[in-house]
Amino acid sequence: MSWPLKEKLKQRLAAEQGASVHAPGSRPGFALAFPNTYHVGMSNLGFHIIYRQINAGGLAACERAFLPDKKDLAEHLRTNTPLMTLETQRPLYEFPLIGFAVSFEMDYFNLIAMLDLGKIPLLAADRGDQDPIVIAGGPCATFNPEPLAPFIDAFVIGEGEQVVGEILAAWQRGREEGHDREKLLLALAAIPGVYVPRFYADEYNPDGTLAALRPEVGVPAVIGRRWVRDLDAYPGETAVVTADTEFGDMYLIEIARGCGRHCRFCMAGYCFRRPRVRSLAGLQAAILQAQNCRDKIGLVGAAVSDYPDIDALVAFLRAHDLKFSVASLRADSLTPTLARALAASGHKTITLAPEAASDRLRRVINKGIDAADLERAIALAAAAGIPHVRLYIMVGLPSEDDGDIAAIADLARATRRHMAAHGSGGRLTLSINPFIPKPFTPFQWLPMAPRDTVEARLAALRAALKGDKNLEILVEPPKEAYLQGILSRGDRRLGPVLLDAHRRGGPKHFVRALAAAGLDPAFYLYRQRPPGETLPWQHLDMGLAPGYLYQELTRARGEKYTPSCRPGCTRCGVCRPGQEQQGGQTP
Repeated sequence: MSWPLKEKLKQRLAAEQGASVHAPGSRPGFALAFPNTYHVGMSNLGFHIIYRQINAGGLAACERAFLPDKKDLAEHLRTNTPLMTLETQRPLYEFPLIGFAVSFEMDYFNLIAMLDLGKIPLLAADRGDQDPIVIAGGPCATFNPEPLAPFIDAFVIGEGEQVVGEILAAWQRGREEGHDREKLLLALAAIPGVYVPRFYADEYNPDGTLAALRPEVGVPAVIGRRWVRDLDAYPGETAVVTADTEFGDMYLIEIARGCGRHCRFCMAGYCFRRPRVRSLAGLQAAILQAQNCRDKIGLVGAAVSDYPDIDALVAFLRAHDLKFSVASLRADSLTPTLARALAASGHKTITLAPEAASDRLRRVINKGIDAADLERAIALAAAAGIPHVRLYIMVGLPSEDDGDIAAIADLARATRRHMAAHGSGGRLTLSINPFIPKPFTPFQWLPMAPRDTVEARLAALRAALKGDKNLEILVEPPKEAYLQGILSRGDRRLGPVLLDAHRRGGPKHFVRALAAAGLDPAFYLYRQRPPGETLPWQHLDMGLAPGYLYQELTRARGEKYTPSCRPGCTRCGVCRPGQEQQGGQTP
């Protein structure tokens, strides 16, 4: 055991405000793990929400664990010190339950590394009655758990506030009744929204496509997604205050969840679809509570400017002399009040996400904004005193051609002219990412654009915009995007590949491990999937109407627009009957 590592955890805990620390043995332990560093994990509001919920439920003492940074990792390995939790500095293997919050495909490698560092058998099949039960939740667990299936005992499909208490209660009953691991897992599999992969066998066709994922007797063939109907019933704000996050001293508050905009590329917009908002009164109460420990608020939601009472909310913040920031904005719902309030809070950059530059391609992806919306938003920002603009763009979208790339350069020039026309001499930043087809979107059947095509188009774009000193182009490395592309739509056969890559030294060895397993990257990246193919995530139910996603793909090919669902929509035809939220309006 390395005492410097233990002391560092104690010092980090002492610098926090709001952590829940229970004496070991006073409650069963639940290790809530984030497969990345403390800095990244404590920036994730969902991680805070589940941490608070477990501790408030009284059935377990929740303690946090994170991937050590490079220096600390070297010390762990040098001294053979197991990964420890923050609250009591106990080894991970001492906890009967471990829950990973998985938001990003690249963190799959970190999850395996943390299990290894925690002295826990990496494969679920190798764990016995005395080993922890390893659970995973979050976006990646919801949209396609299969690549991680060999490592995870149970996945939470959907939102976790309600189901985590049911898991703890079922586990506690099983332990009191003396159940072995098999019976405990069967009890978890009986909980709606919990997927236990060991009870499902994958079978493949001669061409390598998935033939079936066959459930054993006694477990459901289809696992439905859990979702919270009344957000006000569960706190949605920072649980532990720390300065060591992406947002510094900001206190995060969730104002809404789900998105009904129907953007066809967005996995979160379909897996966490139903638009739900927190009440203005509830948010005001949370803000007053936040005022006790921070003077800047971060408003979190799929599109903060879509919140129905956004002007009243920001007026409340300003009346209490609180600065704020927003997680996301829509160009077509930015208001003058919101723009002025952002400027008053010190914002120097307005961030918008047209995703595509041509009207045609925006119709394909159903973005629902046009050049006039962008110009209006930029004008509002400039009038409020926000000088800089950042635009999020994707390259490699379905049906994209060279003309769409030329349109990005045209959009950049037009934006610079529009900024100047409104008296802004600020900087324009283009943040460009390769498009990755995701499960549970209308584009889930489509191939990813060839990497050489994407790289050539990025080079052409840089050349077209070369020389403008007030224009910055930031590009996500295509290599990582294509690795994400494999993992996002992969099947269970990728589990042994991830394990091999881990043993070889991490993600840089993934392609070599893929080849060693006899698997072709092109099979996952560049193949057009027919509508009748069994997809690795097909046993999961997001509550969408049958055929809806393929219908949206057909509409994309015809460049047809699908209107947005409003919060409370009950009759739009997207959600399967019985899955809609009660009350409200149709689009």
